[in-house]
Amino acid sequence: MKHILVLFGGYSSEHEVSLQSACAVLTHLDGRKYRPLPVGVTREGRWLYYPGDPQRLPGGAWQEDPGCVPCTLRLDRGQAALLLLNGGQAAGESAGWLPGWGALPIDAAFPVLHGRNGEDGTVQGLLELAGVPVIGCETLSSALCMDKDRAHKLAALAGVRVPRSAAFSAAALPDFPAAGRSGRTPPGLDAPLKEAAEELGYPLFVKPVRSGSSFGVSRVERAGDLPAAVEAAFRQDERILLEEAVPGFEVGCAVLGNPGGMELTVGAVDEIELSGGLFDFEEKYSLKTSAIHCPARISPEKAREIQAAARAVYTALDCRVFARVDFFLTPEGEVVFNEVNTIPGFTAHSRYPSMMRAAGVDFAALVDRLVELGVEA
Repeated sequence: MKHILVLFGGYSSEHEVSLQSACAVLTHLDGRKYRPLPVGVTREGRWLYYPGDPQRLPGGAWQEDPGCVPCTLRLDRGQAALLLLNGGQAAGESAGWLPGWGALPIDAAFPVLHGRNGEDGTVQGLLELAGVPVIGCETLSSALCMDKDRAHKLAALAGVRVPRSAAFSAAALPDFPAAGRSGRTPPGLDAPLKEAAEELGYPLFVKPVRSGSSFGVSRVERAGDLPAAVEAAFRQDERILLEEAVPGFEVGCAVLGNPGGMELTVGAVDEIELSGGLFDFEEKYSLKTSAIHCPARISPEKAREIQAAARAVYTALDCRVFARVDFFLTPEGEVVFNEVNTIPGFTAHSRYPSMMRAAGVDFAALVDRLVELGVEA
């Protein structure tokens, strides 16, 4: 039986979403083949082994469970283990590594973490250092996909159209310090920001370069709204992106597999129907005024074109096991790359599983396939 470390929570803005995703993964993991080792990372960054009911994860009640044990990873390469601190023997499993410590072997790790400090290559690098197979994208691809600016550049080199944009760092904008660091509202915009916005034209989007779930993303209709949008983006990251507003609507494609091996599996293309101009965090997880159509209401020929573009981006960014590739579809029928989510939402009703379900892969089979791909790679 393989021991699968399942990481959830984290101290990103998407902590709660991660709890919901991990609950779904843990409840669908095949207990005949895999033993889960659930480890939650609190909002403060503490690592806790949680052997309790996965249904208690959403909402954060799991942290109060008396069975929680502080833990860490053993980083000796080839001897990967989850070390339980001051309580491992009480859990009935001690490797005798140190008195009062327990060690649970790890065969692979499934980071069900969203956003920064989980989806950006940091955790993946730690696992790779210890020689633990990662169920999902590895360090380089995770970091590249989280960085919207660099991801766009590589997608363009792969022959996929990308939006026009301009990137800026806080260090290069002395007249526009991040509000979270300066505590004051800047008096105006640096000239490069103004010039870039005018060249791109309004409306445009202002985004943190590295963030998820649309945190810090603003749609800007006129120049007077630009300072507040830039300030909001800088609260999430030290680098921001000004990006043209691409007309049309957003579509996405789930990709499964490891490039260089078997042919990549793609799910059905889905479509986001917006009532407003931004699919923000609230809309993504409540769908109060928006709708997701899967399959998308497009022609089969256009769906195949989007799937081909998704494969191209997935390969160019060195993705493995799984990821969701998002695009814009313009009124003229052009496919324009938006971003890659290397750990997309993973509840039974999330977009990635829904796309795969529409392609004939149910949720339990999908979880099983992901683990197999991660363990075998």
